[in-house]
Amino acid sequence: MSYTLQHLYFDDVEVGEEWESPGRTITQADVVNFAGLSGDFNPIHMDHEFAKSTPFRQPIAHGLLVLSIASGLGLNSPPMRTLAIMQLREWHFRGTVFIGDTIRVRTKVIEKEERARGRRGVIHWQKKLVNQDGKVVHEGISLTLVEGRGTDKDIDGEVGGVEDEASTQRRTPNQGQESLDVDEE
Repeated sequence: MSYTLQHLYFDDVEVGEEWESPGRTITQADVVNFAGLSGDFNPIHMDHEFAKSTPFRQPIAHGLLVLSIASGLGLNSPPMRTLAIMQLREWHFRGTVFIGDTIRVRTKVIEKEERARGRRGVIHWQKKLVNQDGKVVHEGISLTLVEGRGTDKDIDGEVGGVEDEASTQRRTPNQGQESLDVDEE
């Protein structure tokens, strides 16, 4: 899938904006498939009889399964021109998710860092995964690298044909080649 006109640039969102994803119900098939994919066949997830002897009294979803589903739910809440996920910070597993629970992702922009003269930027997102009762089951901060619209400056640092002094001082032998790193250029 390529980006559409609905996908937002770094410049299109502001600190404080919030979104909520549609819901997604966790199924037994999700748990079984995730166990097969990850190799995590812990009986707390897979063995109904064993799970009855735990404080939960029933199998629970893998924490990383829930995080993975939340990643997909957040894809369009909001739809961004995301280039990479960079970090998860202070991620907390606050509550148990059971088979049959429905989760949603509440997302808020808490910080933005422009990079590469506006061609991209890092967005700090506060994420809260909530169940059907509105209880927070996971929460934390994620950082993503997002495509930006760029500035009026061309690759040589000129604005309307006038070279800016700071870009003259930064000139390197590779000037004019697009850098793929995420740090300021």
